[in-house]
Amino acid sequence: MKKQARARIAELEQAARQEAARQEATRQEAARLEAAKQETARQEQFQSSLVGMRLVRIPAGRFLMGSRKGDVDEMPVHWVTISRPFYLQTTEVTQGQWRAVMGENPSYFQKGDDYPVEQVSWDDVQIFLKRLNTRDPGKRYRLPTEAEWEYACRAGTTGERYGELDAIAWYGENSGNTTHPVGKKEPNAWGLYDMLGNVWEWCADLYGKNYYQALPGMDPQGSTSGLDRVLRGGCWYYSGNSSRSAYRNAFISGTRDSYIGFRCARD
Repeated sequence: MKKQARARIAELEQAARQEAARQEATRQEAARLEAAKQETARQEQFQSSLVGMRLVRIPAGRFLMGSRKGDVDEMPVHWVTISRPFYLQTTEVTQGQWRAVMGENPSYFQKGDDYPVEQVSWDDVQIFLKRLNTRDPGKRYRLPTEAEWEYACRAGTTGERYGELDAIAWYGENSGNTTHPVGKKEPNAWGLYDMLGNVWEWCADLYGKNYYQALPGMDPQGSTSGLDRVLRGGCWYYSGNSSRSAYRNAFISGTRDSYIGFRCARD
């Protein structure tokens, strides 16, 4: 009788261990699926109505904007919060994508559809975005703000660049005096290519030289006065000094040149 009782107790203990192991496996699998879900959300990409236009989800977060070693309009370094995630195109808008929306190609360097579109003004870009939003309703394509652009460019880094310059950018000293196909250099940690170099990128903001002196710390939208629009990232024509995360440039909104392009954002 005692032997049977001990056997029964052993069976119950074995069953309890098996159930505990099953529950732990279930817990671990749920944790793995949740982690995978979060990673998928962070890296979520989608195809727009234009073949080849991909955007990556940029998480909300906080970063130090500006430079202690740069030009006066990059100072002071200050904390900025991007309170909502947004999407940013993984590459600059290409000539093929521009032609698909606009029906023509204004670029100076017409070497292929995978080259960045250039010779487009800030005003031209607004027309492109309006037409793109008509073709792909509900997405609200737009230009990134200057703060969103720098936050995405840095991708968690705090230095002047997110990698070794020759590895990540086409600029004056290595470009051969021309643009290059997008996405051929190394991307940053968030999967964005050519954030530095190739062509300058229009941002949504009006430019203010002293804007950082009174910059809002939450989702800044740019200066409330001025005529120039912000450009970021450097280009194939300018020296490597301008291919820095914090470097700021600006032109009037009607400016077109062979070193000016853009990339799309959306909420």
